[in-house]
This record gives sequence, C-alpha cells and structure tokens, in this order.
Amino acid sequence: MSQVNLKLVATLAIMAGSVGLGGCATKKYVREQIAPVSQRVDTLETRLVETDGVAKSALAEARAAGQQGQNNTQRLDQLNGRVDGLDQRLQIQEAKPAKRARN
Repeated sequence: MSQVNLKLVATLAIMAGSVGLGGCATKKYVREQIAPVSQRVDTLETRLVETDGVAKSALAEARAAGQQGQNNTQRLDQLNGRVDGLDQRLQIQEAKPAKRARN
C-alpha cells in the first residue's frame, strides 16, 4: 500500500471512531441529567407517604364515626320504643273514666 492510501485509511478510521464514540454519554453526564428528576421523584415520594398516612388516618376516623352513628341509631330505636310504650300507657290512662273520691 502506498503512503497516501495508509493516510486515507487512518483518517477514515479516526473519523469513524470519533463519530461512533461521540454519541456515547458519560456516567457524569447521565448523573447530571438525572439528578433533577431524581430529586423531584424523592420529593413526590415523600409527599405521597405523608398523604397516604393522612388518608389512612381519615379512613380510621370515618369508620369510627360510622360505628358511632350505628350505635346512636340503635339507642334511638330503643328509646323510641320506650317512648311509644309510655305514650300508649298514657292514652289508656286518659281514656279511663276518672275515679271519684270516697267520702
């Protein structure tokens, strides 16, 4: 091979190598590009954990309030039954003729 051909082959090899390697990202570059996204993900994850805790607490309170509501409804039903019974007894008493006092 002639010296010109060797130079041409060497030049083409260097150009091909630089084009091929120019597209590779370094670890440092990738870390720099991902860092802001990673920080945002960490922030959102923290907020998600806090929100999940609040939601679970609210759910527990809602369940307790629902149970208390059921207990109150049962108690009111019992009291209504007693009031109805007393009302019936009062109506019966009022319907009876008044007793005369004995002298």
